Amino acid sequence: MRSVAEIDLSALTDRAFHPSPVAWEDEVLYFLMVDRFSDGRERDWRDNDGVAVAFGETPPLRPGNRDNAMGTEAERAAWRAAGERWAGGTLRGLRGKLGYLRRLGITAVWVSPILKQVPGAESYHGYGTQDFLDVDPHFGTAADLRDLVTAAHALGIRVILDVVLNHTGDVFDYAVPAPVWDGDRTYPVAGFRDADGKPTLPFGPLTDRDTGVWPAELQRPETFTRQGRIRDWDRSPEYLRGDFQALKDVSLLRPDVGPSAALIALTRAYQFWLAFADLDGFRVDTVKHMDRAAARYFSSEIHEFAASIGKENFCLIAEITGDRAFAYRTLEAVGMDAALGIADVQDHLEWLVKGRQDPAGYFGLFRDALQDGKDSHTWYRNRVVTGYDDHDQVRKGARKARFAATDDGDRLAVAALGLNAATLGIPCVYYGSEQLFDGRGGDDRYLREAMFGGAFGPFRSRGRHAFDEDHPVYRQLARILALRRRVPALRLGRQYLRPISGDGEVFGPPAIIGDGPMRSIVPWSRIFADHEVLCAINTDPDRPRTAWVTVDALLHPPGTTLTCHFNTDQRHEGTTVSAENRNGSAVLLTLPPGGFVAYW
Repeated sequence: MRSVAEIDLSALTDRAFHPSPVAWEDEVLYFLMVDRFSDGRERDWRDNDGVAVAFGETPPLRPGNRDNAMGTEAERAAWRAAGERWAGGTLRGLRGKLGYLRRLGITAVWVSPILKQVPGAESYHGYGTQDFLDVDPHFGTAADLRDLVTAAHALGIRVILDVVLNHTGDVFDYAVPAPVWDGDRTYPVAGFRDADGKPTLPFGPLTDRDTGVWPAELQRPETFTRQGRIRDWDRSPEYLRGDFQALKDVSLLRPDVGPSAALIALTRAYQFWLAFADLDGFRVDTVKHMDRAAARYFSSEIHEFAASIGKENFCLIAEITGDRAFAYRTLEAVGMDAALGIADVQDHLEWLVKGRQDPAGYFGLFRDALQDGKDSHTWYRNRVVTGYDDHDQVRKGARKARFAATDDGDRLAVAALGLNAATLGIPCVYYGSEQLFDGRGGDDRYLREAMFGGAFGPFRSRGRHAFDEDHPVYRQLARILALRRRVPALRLGRQYLRPISGDGEVFGPPAIIGDGPMRSIVPWSRIFADHEVLCAINTDPDRPRTAWVTVDALLHPPGTTLTCHFNTDQRHEGTTVSAENRNGSAVLLTLPPGGFVAYW
């Protein structure tokens, strides 16, 4: 197709579609970058049916293979440079690893953008789209996308596609060098880029699919704001009108009229992909930088179309950078379903587990739903996607690294994953966290290691894949997610940070004392109807910790017992603790180093 006018949605929708989940808070997301996940050439791994695969080119990563790309300065430079280029992951490779995700407990895979990128650009991340009606050949074909979704649905996994409509790739150049946003000034353009990347083509109809931008409806000059790149990412209207560096901002509204022709075309294109591939949701990029009315139009059109084909709960997850209050005001204004828990949610989660922030900060983010005007402090359970690692870590500036890289993060990873899975929100795991990827380096590229190895493998390696289902963190996370799936309170329940005590007399919330990190039990309850589940993590990676923990005195009065149903040290599962008359009612818990437990 060359134009959205050629899309026949009635023909695409004359069939049955995979239904939406009843509740997205029941799901567990896994975010991956297609180029960095699997190229399908690995050996010694388990296929979708759990059968060992002995053939293939790339052997598994072993401890002795770490840093195998760091031998000489030339090898180190080659590894670093490889992180800025296409690595080779494909949709077919991902399809072959769905069993790995299912056995981990993942129920929805969030896939980075896969539409056609500007030819010749190293935009492996997928956020520089040139053709919104085709899949980039680096990733595969449209049929590969459809086959991936079909295979995922057969395994009980839903697929959320990352989509972009705020901007295109670097599809044209300005007639002046490096223009920046300057009020309402519109800059002259040199032209669309030709097949060699040079701006030789005048704005207007094109014939070559490797030039300019597609579909044809986007080839009008008014498609783009043409106001130069953003300098101040928090000043309005600059962040709404400016370009993302070389990526070109799309004008999504016609003042006092409504959606622009470009917005209408992009919405139609994404309706096509929704129906063609039977997708279950979209993660919508850079919603902060879209006019709210434009984002609301997109939300309404996508939701209505999805509902018309039986996907009444099609999920739109908005990326809204900034503080939480701004994110949720924007979320409600644009009519999307959930916001990524970036910035304060990620920050509080990581540094709570590492003992650098008081737990009240993280738990207060959810309690404050009442202060935000919501009628229940469980409102956030399906309105925020929570996690701690991601692909760009905007919150960390120039000090970017994955959780496992610093502050004993490798030994506290299970505690972090347990906290994420067993507290309010829709939990999301960033690919490789279950293998303790460290992402050291400070730049985005180092957060995007190739799981399949290649020239830019994890832990500064090459030629070794990391699909290790025997990894202790993978195995512990699989157990935690199975627990979450089995126990409704961990998905739906109200949430309370619990006071603790060392002597059983003086109780208070766990908190940092002095200058060092907090090494303590951090407990919380999830209460659903008359069922209380008491969870806790230990932020001490070196030693077991013991504390008295308050429980609900009505549900667990003194004299009753709670049974350990989960402990990272499985030897203690099945043991019991008795509630005593302390601070109403309390139990004495002991947790292993960096551990996670659940009692009821």
